[in-house]
Amino acid sequence: MIRVMTIEDYDEVYKLWKKIRGLGIRSIDDSKEGVERFLRRNPTTSFVAVKEGKIVGSILCGHDGRQGSLYHVCVDEAYRRHGIGKDMVVHSMKALQEEKINKVCLIAFAQNNVGNAFWNTIGWTERLDVNYYDFILNEENITAFNEQ
Repeated sequence: MIRVMTIEDYDEVYKLWKKIRGLGIRSIDDSKEGVERFLRRNPTTSFVAVKEGKIVGSILCGHDGRQGSLYHVCVDEAYRRHGIGKDMVVHSMKALQEEKINKVCLIAFAQNNVGNAFWNTIGWTERLDVNYYDFILNEENITAFNEQ
């Protein structure tokens, strides 16, 4: 079952994130307060996958009024290759379309072989014609990568 994510799901989703090899978790953005702020701003576009009463997948999805963005798209390793990831992506894309958003993007780290294979398999296009830039506004928002 795929359903909208709420802040009540946070503890279980965070435990899932910690299990995902290579997932980068930010100290502020991915804290309960950070995720709550994100969900308040985007109440209908983030989803969890539930199997046997537990959360086995999650996707954070939001938009700025022009373009959607996907974050932390993950499925517990024991439940992969059953279409759960794709189903969550489709739910998020439909929710974005309902909000009149016409384009979605995401960032996959180059060393994330599983993630990059997934995006290529479900029809996403890797852009080689752009450079990605960012500027850190808060140095305390540290990213730690799971190495499990």
